Amino acid sequence: MRFATWNVNSARARVDRITAFLERQDIDVLAMQETKCKDAQFPAERFTELGYEVAHFGLSQWNGVAVVSRVGLTDVETQFPGQPGFHKDPEQDQAVEARALGATCDGVRVWSLYVPNGRELDDPHYTYKLDWLATLRDQAAGWLAQDGSAQVMLAGDWNVAPTDDDVWDPKFFEGKTHTSQPERDAFNAFADAGYVEVTRAHTPDQYTYWDYTQLRFPKKEGMRIDFAVCSPALAARVTGASIDREERKGKGASDHAPVIVELG
Repeated sequence: MRFATWNVNSARARVDRITAFLERQDIDVLAMQETKCKDAQFPAERFTELGYEVAHFGLSQWNGVAVVSRVGLTDVETQFPGQPGFHKDPEQDQAVEARALGATCDGVRVWSLYVPNGRELDDPHYTYKLDWLATLRDQAAGWLAQDGSAQVMLAGDWNVAPTDDDVWDPKFFEGKTHTSQPERDAFNAFADAGYVEVTRAHTPDQYTYWDYTQLRFPKKEGMRIDFAVCSPALAARVTGASIDREERKGKGASDHAPVIVELG
């Protein structure tokens, strides 16, 4: 099975590129993030025409997650248990955002994840991000405790660069989000729970994201923030991974590149 995860930065604006990518790379399951539309606005028919089943969760022009699969798609969940919500006013209800979608595809429990950005180290969104990751980690640990042979993939835009090698200039990111120690600890906690990030070993010294500003892409000033974190049973099936850097090129590209995982 060929799996991919991609922050598409608007499914409607980039549906032509997304469907062309699916065909060119012969992808069986694609997890998407930042679809940036409500459910009724998602271009589902473009995927069904290609033989994919579709699950999408979007509430507004922000966030949004999806999974499309041509190997089955069942048991859809639009949030993980206990998923924290957010509102900039702490006196208001903390609404759960469209940041997580789970579906079972050919026996693999796939979660498309768009982890909160964090914004600034002193912003409430940063605390929200850490709470969000901690809750997901606890749930993920529970899934393994219930079934050590579970095949789970936590894939998407994690908005964390776990090591200094994952950013083009560590000094540039000092005092900023994505590289702070609490965020890195939150990411590494999934390994402590038994999960394995499966793409790095196959794609050393590569990035998955380049900001649109300051000519970051041609200058090779990127970040690695998109990952596939797998349960041990699923990690054992991984035969390869790649980052399709070509999809960051040309007119109308997302600022992220797709990350592909091959399963035996």
